[in-house]
Amino acid sequence: MSDLNQKVQEAKAQLDAHAVEIVKWHFSPETGSPFWLDWAKEAGWNPAEEITCFQDIAAKFPHFQDEWLRDLPNEIWRPKAYDGKPFSIFETGGTTGMPKQRIGWEDYKIDYSAFSETLSDDHFPRNHYWMMVGPTGPRRLRLAIEHLANVRGCSCYFVDLDPRWVKRLIASKQFDQARAYMDHVIDQATTILKNRSVSALFTTPKLLEAMAERKDLVKAGIKGVFCGGTTMDKQYTRFLVEEICENQIGFVPTYGNTLMGLARHRPFGADNDYSITYHAPQPRAVLRVVDPKRTENLVDYDTWGRVELTTLTKEFFMPRFLERDEAIRRAPWDNDPWDGVAEVRPFGAMEKTIVEGVY
Repeated sequence: MSDLNQKVQEAKAQLDAHAVEIVKWHFSPETGSPFWLDWAKEAGWNPAEEITCFQDIAAKFPHFQDEWLRDLPNEIWRPKAYDGKPFSIFETGGTTGMPKQRIGWEDYKIDYSAFSETLSDDHFPRNHYWMMVGPTGPRRLRLAIEHLANVRGCSCYFVDLDPRWVKRLIASKQFDQARAYMDHVIDQATTILKNRSVSALFTTPKLLEAMAERKDLVKAGIKGVFCGGTTMDKQYTRFLVEEICENQIGFVPTYGNTLMGLARHRPFGADNDYSITYHAPQPRAVLRVVDPKRTENLVDYDTWGRVELTTLTKEFFMPRFLERDEAIRRAPWDNDPWDGVAEVRPFGAMEKTIVEGVY
């Protein structure tokens, strides 16, 4: 058995054990949440006894429905083990109508502390200052980025952005208003860069590009950039690395959301034509690329499919959620010996117009 194959088998065993532990937690009366305990009664089977590995989750659970997070009261998601502990409420989506909401306590700290271990001190120096230009407000991201900075001994400046408003402006073809709002955000960011010392940025690709049009980021002292946003194709990634970051600023693409945490990328560059592959933070979250028409089936490696997310923490169990993204399924590699998702873009991007706003 090759070293990689051995690592794949070890990671699978770790995931299977973790999946069994988390399912028992959420479906046991002593620790579980009202939603899942009631769900099991209606479903007529006991996951705490019948789930023996991760594949059982993929085979036996239906897809998690996002309306459950929109329509149901938050307290039904609280595991009994967390009774008496106030929870944070994080939102995602909500451009129109009720947003999805997820409750939490420490998950974001665990997720982002682990991500810190993947960062280079050269590009993300410790004991300095960061700036986030992006959605704060009710989103988990604001607390998560500040925690990530703090873990590395840094403090963080924030410039807020309301993506719901931008998407509404674009959808209604008020492009001048959307541009004015984007300029307003960039004005605030460049003012901080002019008057404060900042070494790292967290922002979206389009906002990064807009900042670079106003200010030379290398001369401004930026050493590292996190770029969040689903659509970074190979050509655009190369542009960001070579033209915006001038091959001097460390460029770290990120793929994550309130429901998953943060996936990390594997090395990319000219040798793989700047194709970005992300790997979920297993065993706490699992990404699969499935056949959109038969979602019980994985697609072949190096084939497009729809992204499916399963989240497995004591705070939150979410099986087989179909993301609004599509990606290429990639094989495991040494540092993350499980499947990856590559060249992520909105689901159906080739067939319809997608409104992404400043992402």
